[in-house]
Amino acid sequence: MNILVCGGAGYIGSHMVAYLLENGHDVVILDNLQTGHKDSLLGGKLYIGDLKDNEILDKVFTENKIDAVIDFAANSLVGESVENPLKYFDNNIGSTINLLEAMNRHNIKYIVFSSTAATYGEPENIPILEQDKTFPTNPYGESKLAVEKILKWCDKAYGIKYTALRYFNACGAHINGNIGEDHEPESHLIPIILQAALGKREKIMIFGDDYNTEDGTCVRDYVHVSDLASAHLLALKRLKNGGESKIYNLGNGKGFSVKEVVDVARKVTGINIKAEIAARRAGDPATLIASSEKAIKELGWEPKFNSLETIIETAWKWHKNHLNGYEK
Repeated sequence: MNILVCGGAGYIGSHMVAYLLENGHDVVILDNLQTGHKDSLLGGKLYIGDLKDNEILDKVFTENKIDAVIDFAANSLVGESVENPLKYFDNNIGSTINLLEAMNRHNIKYIVFSSTAATYGEPENIPILEQDKTFPTNPYGESKLAVEKILKWCDKAYGIKYTALRYFNACGAHINGNIGEDHEPESHLIPIILQAALGKREKIMIFGDDYNTEDGTCVRDYVHVSDLASAHLLALKRLKNGGESKIYNLGNGKGFSVKEVVDVARKVTGINIKAEIAARRAGDPATLIASSEKAIKELGWEPKFNSLETIIETAWKWHKNHLNGYEK
């Protein structure tokens, strides 16, 4: 297949590009490089541009015989979304509408959409099931949920088949150590811990140790970025084989507390990473764990990197060799 990956120079997008190339597919990438990195791309044909630009979209679809689209392009900082909701609605919803209009103009009928566990808000069940209620507690989650609803109506009106993948905490790095996680600012737990191990931070802060969990710290579901990539390709193949539009959770199926993650990072790195307890952050649920049974059963998804130690080992390999991220 010839697949367009929107946001393909970002963290998850670049691992998707690598996985598609490894599996013999042709890849076209569209990224505005706002948060993505050219150096994260191990191949493919890159167009630098924005999904809001009809000219670049028409150019991409005209110059390449695109079979399907995988869409990662979005702003994704929860805190920023609360401070600036209009930015998130304009970019995350507006850009996807533009993409879908271009797909319809050029008769592209398959899309896999990068959604999020933030669509659920405060969970009513643990593990979280796809049919559970969706009450996002921030504009980021609200924007992704809005796109899921738009996709449903685009399927009915234009026959664009979609899979929305709601994933939990993406983490880790490519097994070859060449691509990994480089955000500015960094907001994800594992890279923050590893920055402390490398001396780039004095310590890490654990926000709250009085939650209703085994050790009092928040429990989250960590899923390796390469396992996420494999699920996207399986979802695309299912659509191409006549599958109906659906939504799937992607997670590890088990949770790890913040203290557990710190302890495993100490073991993997051999460094006594300093951690300090701080006040809870507003809006942090005690436990978020996905049920991925539906994806495992219907997509044939088999996560390969689901031990916390393996996840951190791959991330550590990347961070040790890229002290300043993708900076040369």
